[in-house]
Amino acid sequence: MGTSGVKNRSGGVLVSDFDGTMTRHDFYKLAIESLLPPDVPDYWADYRTGSITHFEGLRRYFAAIRASEDDVLAVVERMDLDRQLPTAVKSLRHAGWQVVVTSAGCEWYIRRLLAAVGVEIEIHANPGRFEAGQGLLMEMPLQSKYWSPNLGVDKAGVVRDFLHQGLTVAFAGDGFPDAEPARVVSADLRFARGDLADVLRNERLEFHPFDVWSDIANRLLQRET
Repeated sequence: MGTSGVKNRSGGVLVSDFDGTMTRHDFYKLAIESLLPPDVPDYWADYRTGSITHFEGLRRYFAAIRASEDDVLAVVERMDLDRQLPTAVKSLRHAGWQVVVTSAGCEWYIRRLLAAVGVEIEIHANPGRFEAGQGLLMEMPLQSKYWSPNLGVDKAGVVRDFLHQGLTVAFAGDGFPDAEPARVVSADLRFARGDLADVLRNERLEFHPFDVWSDIANRLLQRET
């Protein structure tokens, strides 16, 4: 995982989810639709009943993939990474903002998508590797100081760490696991869509909605002018 430092910054840190936030679609949803055998159990039902963790649900789905690596990478491409992301990251850096990815998904596909567009940023996600016949083997980041037994990555812990350093911190996400870190930042630095937006509305917490990730960057840059 990346460990780039945070220094010489006038803007702040944008901590961002990846699946469904930087991309249009979540990898696990596409995998369930396109890569899994029809007899795979409903692991999300097990997660909702509390019999397994969020991490374990994802791990089991990914391990059930029996497609070729080429077919899996084709599905990764269908996640639809924001095409303006490289330009947005560069503009944010110029304004003093660092971008940090926090994801309960797998680092394997995150790094591939970002590398393909030449973006190098700090990533906190679950490590993994693809093995033909065994699927995408996702592992717990047990050596990370942000390890979470439920998600693998403690997203709120990442946010709190930067806040404790006295930095301005924004957060962006789209899912239920993003609720805790979203609550930690101030309303004008909270960006949400999808399930996260529903949670925040139900809790009557203010946030900025967004359609694509670069919308977030544009709003943060407007604050700097």
